[in-house]
Amino acid sequence: MNDNLDLLYKRVSWRLMPFLFLCFVAAYLDRVNVGFAKLQMQADLQFSDAVYGVGAGIFFIGYFIFEVPSNLLMTRAGARIWIARIMISWGLISSALMFTNSVATFYVLRFLLGAAEAGFFPGIILYLTYWYPARRRARMVALFMSGVAVAGVVGGPLSGWIMKAFAGLNGWNGWQWLFLLEGLPSVLLGVWTLFYLDDGIRAARWLSEADKQALQRDIAADRIQQHHLPLAQLFRSGTVWLLALVYFLCVMGLYGVSFWLPQLIKNSGVKDLFDIGLLSAIPYLVAAVTMVLAARHSDRSGERRWHTACAALAGALGLVAATVYSDNTAIALAALSVATAGILSTFPIFWSLPTALLGGTAAAAGIAMINSIGNLAGFVAPYLVGAIRDATSSTAAGIYLIAASLLAGAVLVVTAVRRLPGT
Repeated sequence: MNDNLDLLYKRVSWRLMPFLFLCFVAAYLDRVNVGFAKLQMQADLQFSDAVYGVGAGIFFIGYFIFEVPSNLLMTRAGARIWIARIMISWGLISSALMFTNSVATFYVLRFLLGAAEAGFFPGIILYLTYWYPARRRARMVALFMSGVAVAGVVGGPLSGWIMKAFAGLNGWNGWQWLFLLEGLPSVLLGVWTLFYLDDGIRAARWLSEADKQALQRDIAADRIQQHHLPLAQLFRSGTVWLLALVYFLCVMGLYGVSFWLPQLIKNSGVKDLFDIGLLSAIPYLVAAVTMVLAARHSDRSGERRWHTACAALAGALGLVAATVYSDNTAIALAALSVATAGILSTFPIFWSLPTALLGGTAAAAGIAMINSIGNLAGFVAPYLVGAIRDATSSTAAGIYLIAASLLAGAVLVVTAVRRLPGT
C-alpha cells in the first residue's frame, strides 16, 4: 500500500511541481531584478543608495497590506483563478517599471508590484497542504522554493546580458528592456495557469476516483493533529507571532543577499555587467542543490528546528566571511555561496512548522500572516543596507547587521520554538 501511495505522490509531484516551480522562478525574478537594474538605473536617474533601498523594499509594504486578504480570497475564488490573477497583474506591473522616470514613480510601481504579488507565495504553500501530508511537505516546498535559486542562476546572466545587449535599442536603456522582457513571461504563465492548474484533489480530472480517495484519506489522517483556530484567536497566538519573528529574521538574510549580491560582487573588483551576472549565478547554483538535500534530510529525520537553525547560522557566517574578504573575488564568491545556500535552505524546512500546526481557515490566514510579517524584512533589509552605505560609503556594516539577524533567528528557533506535532 505504501509503495502504491509513493507512486501516486510521485505522479502528483510530476504534474504540479515543475509548473509551480516555473511560476516561482518568474515571480522571484520580477521581484529582485531591480538589483541588476540598479547597476544602470541608479546612475541614469540619479538615485541615492537610500532611495534605491526604499524602492526595493517598499514592494513589501504593499505585500504586507494585501497578503492575508489575498490568501483568504484564494480559499473562496479557488487556487486556479486566484493564482492566475496574481501572476497576470504582477507581470504587467513589473514590465511597467520600464517607465520609471522619478523617485515617485519608482516607489509607486514597486508598491503596486508588491500589492499585485501578495498572496502568491503563501497561496502556493497553502495549496501544497491540499496535496501533501506534513511528512512529505518540506521536500515539495524545497522543490518549489528552489525557484529562488534557479532565478538567481538564470536571472544573473540573463539580466546582465539584456542590459548590455539591448542598451540603446529603440531609444531605451538596458534596464528598461530588463523590466519589459522579464515581466512578460509572468503574464503568459498566468494565462497558462487558467488551463493547467486544479483547485484541489477533487477537481483533478487526471486522477481516478480511487486515487483521489487514497490521497484524501492520507491527508485527512495528517490533519487530525492540526489546530483550526478562529481568526480572532489566531492573531493572538503567541506561537504564530513567534514563527513570524523567526521568519522575519531569516528573510533579512534572504533580501540582504538578493538585492545586494550584484553590488557585493562588483565591490570585489568585477566591473563588466555580464561577468557580474555570470558570477552571481554561482551562489544560487550551490543553493539550488543544498536546499533540496537539506529538506530531504529533514523530512527523513522528522527534525525541523535544528535543521533551520544550522542553515541560518551557515548563512550568517558566510556573509561575515564575504565581507571580511570583500577585496578577494574568489574568497568572497565562495563565502557568498555558503551564505546563499544556508539562507535559502532555512525556508523549506521552516515552512514545515506552521503548515503542520495550522489547518482550515487558520492555515490560510496564519501562513499569510507569518509570510507577510516576515517579508517586511524585505523592506527593512535593503533600506538599512542602503542607508548605512550612504552614511559610511561601505556595505560592510549593513551586511554585518544582516548576519546578526540570521544568528538571532537561529538562536530563537532552537530556544523558543517548541516541538510541534508532525514536525
